[in-house]
Amino acid sequence: MRWFPPKYPTILSPMWTPLLLLLLYFAAADHGGATIISVTDHGAVGDGRCYDTVAIQAAIDACAGAGGGRVRFPAGGDYLTATVWLRTGVVLEVEAGARILGGRRQCDYPADPARWYVVVAEGVQRVGITGGGEINGQGEAFVVRRDPRKNVMVSWNATGSCRGDECRPRLVGFIDSVDVVVSDVTLNQTAYWCLHLVRCDHTFIRNVSIYGDFDSPNNDGIDIEDSNNTFITNCHIDTGDDAICPKSSTGPVHNLIVTDCWIRTKSSAIKLGSASWFDFRRLLFHNITIVDSHRGLAMQIRDGGNVSDVVFSNIRISTKYYDPSWWGRAEPIYITTCPRDPGSKTGSISDVLFMNISAVSENGVFLSGSPGGLISNLKFKDINLTYKRRTKYPSNLYDYRPGCRGMVKHQTAGMTLEHISGLEMENVKMRWHRSNVKGWNNPLSITPSTVNKLSFKEWASEIC
Repeated sequence: MRWFPPKYPTILSPMWTPLLLLLLYFAAADHGGATIISVTDHGAVGDGRCYDTVAIQAAIDACAGAGGGRVRFPAGGDYLTATVWLRTGVVLEVEAGARILGGRRQCDYPADPARWYVVVAEGVQRVGITGGGEINGQGEAFVVRRDPRKNVMVSWNATGSCRGDECRPRLVGFIDSVDVVVSDVTLNQTAYWCLHLVRCDHTFIRNVSIYGDFDSPNNDGIDIEDSNNTFITNCHIDTGDDAICPKSSTGPVHNLIVTDCWIRTKSSAIKLGSASWFDFRRLLFHNITIVDSHRGLAMQIRDGGNVSDVVFSNIRISTKYYDPSWWGRAEPIYITTCPRDPGSKTGSISDVLFMNISAVSENGVFLSGSPGGLISNLKFKDINLTYKRRTKYPSNLYDYRPGCRGMVKHQTAGMTLEHISGLEMENVKMRWHRSNVKGWNNPLSITPSTVNKLSFKEWASEIC
């Protein structure tokens, strides 16, 4: 293992130096000047019926003009608004008991769908959101028809400015911004992605609670897109779609730390991709609890980007099947590389460590590279996998979506291996509940002539 000196990474490993510097940076960061301006001073009424957009934006602009500070939303108010824009040096302080409510109309948002957010910052520095209150996207207003399998949602695509069935506003977005802090706030009921970082540098997210309709698609928790030097800690995410999702659309994702989070989702709790045109490097996920999710830890590399230097440690996972309209088949760990379509490039995944992972799942671990995109230098150390069926959804299906091969019938195994060069397993235990053995064919399923350089030490499989 090239970068695990001598057996697995320590915090003193050279690879971690940028991440240690990142932690020190955030420890020393100070956001917000001395100025405090209340939105009520500029005419906000906070009754949840009248739009307070003009008053909120005026307070933000006045605070920025004074050199920065805090814009306060007093407790007890429901502040209905169209899109508002943060300015450099301004932190929104939403007090406990206060709510910012996103508008339900398309006219509440800019003409450009890429700027459809309730709160958005673009090209600014030293900005944030805090205070103990809530930002609510009123996502229930965007449900056309409720369905326990998956809700049918509004899509604002009639004008042609946005295509497809995902034309809905996000909740909070930071675009091309530096020194961003989001802390001690609840982000609730978004119609689409909840907290979106786009090409940001130095972002700190702490003590954020995210709640989305568990039956609604595309209401991701935190999307880290083309952003670097990001630290996420002590967050609670309970939503329908992917919970923490690094993406690389226009640039790489480097230096991401995620620690001490609780996650439940009908999709992937942690997922790299599927937007993956550029590289992912130096990512650490530590001390995370994943509950009743469709997938635990996932990589969907589809567009030619490469993944390297990633650690998952001290993670507890439980997975279960949901309706097949959601990507996933209850895999605790799902690592894949394959081209999205015939014209796509093939990326690779290398140098990934899974350490001290425990899982109770309805399906096995799925490690599937591709002929042009091998998975290499993986290590599993101190892993406990328990397999137990608890739903009636059919098994014996592997899910390669998006693109690739779609849904494929396949024997169910404790671990499936395809197109891998270099896999080390140390102290890995698999257990099957005796009442659930039917349908499980074998502990390991290896596609012939595609797997090389395997190492097993203290590996065990048993029925319990």
